[in-house]
Amino acid sequence: MGRSIKLKCERRAAGICTPDSCFTAKTYVKPDGDNIEYIRFSIYNDEAMVGFIMHAYDENTTNMYWINGFIIDRLEQGKGYGKAAFIEMIKWIKEKFSQCDEIRLTVHKDNKLARKLYNGMGFDSTESYFGDEEVLRLLV
Repeated sequence: MGRSIKLKCERRAAGICTPDSCFTAKTYVKPDGDNIEYIRFSIYNDEAMVGFIMHAYDENTTNMYWINGFIIDRLEQGKGYGKAAFIEMIKWIKEKFSQCDEIRLTVHKDNKLARKLYNGMGFDSTESYFGDEEVLRLLV
């Protein structure tokens, strides 16, 4: 079994993190429709995989550019990998999709650590929700 299947959330986030296998399945199942593309990026420290980040988008829009999955293994959290990967993902989206004018993501209402990271990167509330997850956006 590959290491990516063994990634685990920080214990404080247990119950609010989606299993890694669900994000992998999204790339094939396309639950948001055939027009949405999913790209998954692994995050490495040298040769060791420490997490992943996923981008979902509809390139025929200006605002359907999502950071749709993001996890750093619980043993690797607090080492700066998440912030560095997040910065690179935003940069990559901006460079690849010039038509993109906002990047969106969701954050669970109880995930204070993720919210702090996202707010620190300039994401603001859209005041809309998907269940227990608030939609945030970054204007680019």
